[in-house]
Amino acid sequence: MTDSTQIPSETLTGHARIHEYLKTLDGSPGVYRMLDSQARVLYVGKARNLRARVSNYARPSGHTGRISRMISETASMMFLTTKTETEALLLEQNLIKQLKPKYNVLLRDDKSFPNILVSKSHEFPRLQKHRGAKKEKGAYYGPFASAGAVNRTLNQLQKAFMLRDCSDASFETRTRPCLQYQIKRCTAPCVGKISPQDYAASVADAERYLSGRSTDIQEKLAAEMQVASTEMNFERAAVLRDRIRALTQVQSAQGINPRGVAEADVIALYMENGQACVQVFFIRANQNWGNRDFYPRAGTDIAPSEVLQAFIGQFYDTKEPPRQLILSHGIEDTDLMSQALSEKAGRKVEITVPQRGEKAELIAGATRNARESLGRKMSESATQAKLLAGVAEAFDLKGPPERIEVYDNSHIQGTNAVGAMIVAGPDGFAKNNYRKFNIKGDDLTPGDDFGMMKEVLTRRFKRLLKEDPDRQNGQWPDLLLIDGGAGQVSAVAEIMREFGVEDIPMVGVAKGVDRDQGKEEFHRIGVRAFALRRNDPVLYFIQRMRDEAHRFAIGTHRAKRAKSVGATPLDDVPGVGATRKRALLAHFGSAKAVSRANLADLKAVEGVSDALAETIYGFFHEGN
Repeated sequence: MTDSTQIPSETLTGHARIHEYLKTLDGSPGVYRMLDSQARVLYVGKARNLRARVSNYARPSGHTGRISRMISETASMMFLTTKTETEALLLEQNLIKQLKPKYNVLLRDDKSFPNILVSKSHEFPRLQKHRGAKKEKGAYYGPFASAGAVNRTLNQLQKAFMLRDCSDASFETRTRPCLQYQIKRCTAPCVGKISPQDYAASVADAERYLSGRSTDIQEKLAAEMQVASTEMNFERAAVLRDRIRALTQVQSAQGINPRGVAEADVIALYMENGQACVQVFFIRANQNWGNRDFYPRAGTDIAPSEVLQAFIGQFYDTKEPPRQLILSHGIEDTDLMSQALSEKAGRKVEITVPQRGEKAELIAGATRNARESLGRKMSESATQAKLLAGVAEAFDLKGPPERIEVYDNSHIQGTNAVGAMIVAGPDGFAKNNYRKFNIKGDDLTPGDDFGMMKEVLTRRFKRLLKEDPDRQNGQWPDLLLIDGGAGQVSAVAEIMREFGVEDIPMVGVAKGVDRDQGKEEFHRIGVRAFALRRNDPVLYFIQRMRDEAHRFAIGTHRAKRAKSVGATPLDDVPGVGATRKRALLAHFGSAKAVSRANLADLKAVEGVSDALAETIYGFFHEGN
């Protein structure tokens, strides 16, 4: 792979400038970037033959409006040659996600998807939700479209197979069955209510079910229920009946359960008025594991094939593709995309556009969902645009804000203090832009909200000034909403002046004299406090943003507090990980007892070496 940048004569622009690059380009495959006069990336594309592709842009006519505008803005180009076109395709999608060029189709929502993990790091495996890197030992089943889809499935699977969902630490310290056992959702292996062999059999049944062999499991349970009934063991028969019913509920909740499609992503695109919605159904083990809608950035003159190809390339850049992609539209480079995804997955990935049969029915259903989702989205966007225009009018802004940042703090008497920032704009709440700030100031007085806000804003704008001083990437706010009154706004204004940022409007949202919702007062620098009409939609919108910031701050604070509650001094001892921590707590009963133990007792703990025992002893007795 080679990288080159040529800068032709500064007097040339548009088609003429692009034409200059043809003098040095050959027919190699690769990736090209088109840049404007300020070196901002306008477009990233891949080519089987770089010279042939660039020569198309050098033609003065025959382009769509979007491409013509892009060519007219092009001041320079960069090229990366690759060994194969497949490598160029993968590199193109990776660069698009990194650089977010103005004229590319861009997938704006790219979160990871949860899985179900049957953990195998313990004698009694645990059934749990998992998101992120698959580092833990065990079997992973997914992806599921959402946490809700996983939770619903886990809820029914616990009824059906009665596997534990508690943490290993909780398991090790149980002395009697928990509530899950009482409501028949766990067999209480923690206190020996089930043998390891019988528990392993339940785990195997759960894995067979998650692998698509649900009929086998239900037939087996039905046979066992019949035997229990014949033997007049009606209590066991009732338990087995409930387990069969739970499995049936899982299948009915999934809705679509195709017989002829074992593993596939059903991807349907619907476009209207330059906006696009892509609906993805996840089919695994002949079961529907949920669906998600995505709204890639498109335009009025972009073909569906281009939108769908860009979506697939970016969507699977960080995700493992299934064995089959079932599409609503054909894409430009089907064979190339299939080859690229196959190399990524280490097995064949088939791409198909069905015309009849069960797969066509799946596409029809997904397309209908995409159409309805886009309709709702467009309706919400229109409403959101009106609300943003109302905000601009209420606070004398130059125009409707594209990015509103709302700040809030949460703490209990100064402990576990966190700051929170939420973002709202034309598309509603932009949750992927939310940020949390662990308050680090050691010199802050407990409960000093002004000091906490200063730390949050200092960290926020110091980073903005470093990463985007020219305000080009859309991360600078058009309006700051602060939870507080005149004093809080004055403090924020002083912080912003220190950074030389005085052109961003800020508004403090304070409860009225009775602290009654609906009587909020708004504070701005140099303007008397004022209120909006009680039934004003803009007021409701601001209340919603403030409540969302408060919800996010409270949730972050609770998570931090819960983590600190579970923390022990052992967490800070070098060489003591989760396994040795459990062994020490099991042996001594508490972290306090560990801190008081003598060296000989520490050495007696299973799994603790003499050297580690000395480290632990020294950690707690270094003062002596």
